[in-house]
Amino acid sequence: MGKKGFQGMGGMPNMNNMIKQAQKMQKQMEEMQAEVEKKEVEASAGGGAVIVKMTGKKEIISIDIKPEVVDPDDVEMLQDLVMAAVNEAIRSAEEMVSKEMSKVTGNMNLPGMF
Repeated sequence: MGKKGFQGMGGMPNMNNMIKQAQKMQKQMEEMQAEVEKKEVEASAGGGAVIVKMTGKKEIISIDIKPEVVDPDDVEMLQDLVMAAVNEAIRSAEEMVSKEMSKVTGNMNLPGMF
């Protein structure tokens, strides 16, 4: 009865706890985002003919193009390879960010989930 009476006092302790949890999660998400922005992903196209390195912030760090794929008579193929490698790097960066984000949000204490 004593415990039930305490919970019936307007629920303020629960609200304060929820606010603290939200603030903690926000801090964790900010820390995770700063960490992820420093991480790098790498993607390639054409069997490694074009390699793109990108940060979690989706900024390209480098593009490596093998000399044998540079053909003045087929610039379009090189453009396609660069585009494919960049798009794959973007997907990889987004996936990395999503995985890291779920580590933070997955730690929520939701009743009945554990």
